[in-house]
Amino acid sequence: MVKPFYDVIVVGAGSSGLMAAIQAAQQGVSVLLIEKNKRPGRKLLLSGGGRCNVTNRTTRDELIKHIPGNGKFLYSALNQFNQEDIIDFFESQGVALKEEDHGRMFPVTDSARTILDTLLDNCRDLSVDLLTEATVETVIFSEDKSKIAGVQLTTKEIIEAKSVVLAVGGRAYPRTGATGDGYAWAKKAGHTIARLYPTEAPLLSDDEMIVTQALKGVSLRDVNVTVWDAEGKAIVSHLMDMIFTHFGYSGPAILRCSGHVNQYLFESGADRCHLSIDLQPSLTTDALEAIAESQRDKQILTILKQWMPERMAEVILSQLNITATTPFKQLEHEWRAALWSRIKGFAITSIGSQPIEKGFVTGGGVNTKEIEPSSMESKLMPGLFFCGELMDINGYTGGYNITAAFVTGTIAGRHAAWASMG
Repeated sequence: MVKPFYDVIVVGAGSSGLMAAIQAAQQGVSVLLIEKNKRPGRKLLLSGGGRCNVTNRTTRDELIKHIPGNGKFLYSALNQFNQEDIIDFFESQGVALKEEDHGRMFPVTDSARTILDTLLDNCRDLSVDLLTEATVETVIFSEDKSKIAGVQLTTKEIIEAKSVVLAVGGRAYPRTGATGDGYAWAKKAGHTIARLYPTEAPLLSDDEMIVTQALKGVSLRDVNVTVWDAEGKAIVSHLMDMIFTHFGYSGPAILRCSGHVNQYLFESGADRCHLSIDLQPSLTTDALEAIAESQRDKQILTILKQWMPERMAEVILSQLNITATTPFKQLEHEWRAALWSRIKGFAITSIGSQPIEKGFVTGGGVNTKEIEPSSMESKLMPGLFFCGELMDINGYTGGYNITAAFVTGTIAGRHAAWASMG
């Protein structure tokens, strides 16, 4: 049964909220975890393709590098709880983890349910009260508005608390319950919200090959995708896979570039962003020439097919007006140079990404300059804490966002508990 008063209330039972509730309860205080869905952890169950990539076993600097949205804000928190601590937490609960490519850590069961059940079991063992199918209408303050006082539900029921942790996520994946409610509550406490934008979202394009569907469904392996600014300076590059779609571009390399594309379009006011694809990043122009020359009697299309899918090669040859059946030895020097240039920098453009609701991560959020990095407490409203995607922090897929969620949830939960004791 829910009581009218708790030491700590955590709003949102996702990755960061569950961890916040556990860490607060471990300090010996009373904790209420409120979730508006029927069941907690809906987005967590979808993470890592349903397997839940719990963290990334990499160096701290690499971790920060892979959280392009204010990752440096996490340095102080990581001094208190880091990736190895996440691993230790789950392994101490009997969850066997395994390391896959690029440092990604998964449960051996390959099931996100294992991770969610572990977190819920912890909450139960620590006597955290869980209130589901309950929607918070707003946060409430003391009479003089000098500190947090609790929350009010849409039923008008008021539950008081010494500390409140907001862990309600952003606006990505609304079907998991993330509808951006927390931004209004943060504003009520005096916070500003950094512009929201989609990250980890497929890119839209009106390039000719997209409009004609010439490359629809073509996948490219281990290509280097670069985002360029108007002056021809590289903004970011990612060496991963990608795919051509009926609306534009997708796949890991593209998803990692998407937030940068959206930021560039907004900040520059441009109507499109230029990108390029290095189709053979492991080979130099000279190496391409040497390999082709060693097969000079073969048709040019046959040679290109060893480096890329046939339809990709056909589009490149069409763009350069080179006949596919031409033997390589008949290709003039200038055409060879143009061909290598195209392979090392195939140009594409984007007019933006799919909307924030179709992205997996929200860019923007509660301004981190208004949050104490060592405790996740509001600098403007004592007793109010933030964690997870509600804040202006976003990372790439690969265990980075959930790491930020577990880390900030841990710090917010602990400090919220300690503040309630004061």
